Amino acid sequence: MKLLVVEDEIKTGEYVRQGLMESGFVVDLARTGLDGHHLALTEDYDLIILDVMLPDVDGWRILQALREAKSTTPVLFLTARDSVEDRVKGLELGADDYLIKPFAFSELLARVRTLLRRGTMSIFHDQLQVADLVLDIPRRRATRQEVLINLTNKEFALLELLVRRQGEVLPRSLIASQVWDMNFDSDTNVIDVAIRRLRAKIDDAFEPKLIHTVRGMGYMLDVSSAN
Repeated sequence: MKLLVVEDEIKTGEYVRQGLMESGFVVDLARTGLDGHHLALTEDYDLIILDVMLPDVDGWRILQALREAKSTTPVLFLTARDSVEDRVKGLELGADDYLIKPFAFSELLARVRTLLRRGTMSIFHDQLQVADLVLDIPRRRATRQEVLINLTNKEFALLELLVRRQGEVLPRSLIASQVWDMNFDSDTNVIDVAIRRLRAKIDDAFEPKLIHTVRGMGYMLDVSSAN
């Protein structure tokens, strides 16, 4: 697996590059946005790890340019910008994950491996697809087997989160913070109710089942898992 790291902080860049190489990956390191953009378009990478705050061209613009060029390479943002607005902006531009600095390398490695396992998801600038489920991001529309599924804004946001993190178990606390922008209260069943409603629309009339409960842990969207 060949990865590209675009990071202008010397220590952080070397730390990430060395750790990934020791984990068995081939890694190119770019220290400017322009160099990273050039490498991303001219070389074949399995994953790009992209800093947002770069000295010349910021990560937002690089990602937007890649998606406009129809690049489907997964992108993981590394950034100190931790606001909900920044996370939403990154996801809407086509990022696949978002890791806040400072971070533990073990978490970065876990997220890298998760993204690399998502071979069944096609990522385009304006569309996500898993099996026969297709999300049209700009129009906020979902279809299965070309049948339009009526979703509320929150249901679409929840489904988009599950799709973007396909194969990863998402705890209720993460879902609450990402979709409802709130701290999870164990006494409320809002997440469980939302999942049940979404599953009724997405899975009840279709095969294969995509939304799965991982008992005691949370929920995940995957093609191969069993309920």
